[in-house]
Amino acid sequence: MFRDGPGRRGESFKGFELARARIYKPAKTAMQSGRAKTRKWVLDFEPGSARKVEPLMGWTSSGDTNAQVTLRFDTKEEAVAYAVKHGIEYQLSEPRTQRRSIKAYADNFKFGRQSLWTH
Repeated sequence: MFRDGPGRRGESFKGFELARARIYKPAKTAMQSGRAKTRKWVLDFEPGSARKVEPLMGWTSSGDTNAQVTLRFDTKEEAVAYAVKHGIEYQLSEPRTQRRSIKAYADNFKFGRQSLWTH
């Protein structure tokens, strides 16, 4: 999505092109049991330039400050509306549906069980 006008996506300022973003709903990590940080939609900017390693200390740096920005929205429509309003090119990633297999605890000890024992 390219828009015309000063400071809009698609324009270059002395070889610098404005940032692209991705909109997604984060997945639950394996280290958490709750779903607290998975309810909101996230707008992240793609890195505009490669990271460089500082030779003396070995720290990584970049001139791109958009990589530090993470915006959270309650709905997908709000995130898309924000990107459109500010002329940001975006890529929308729909979340995968969670498949759950409901089993009883006793199924872990069934005779003729298909999977291997873990203990």
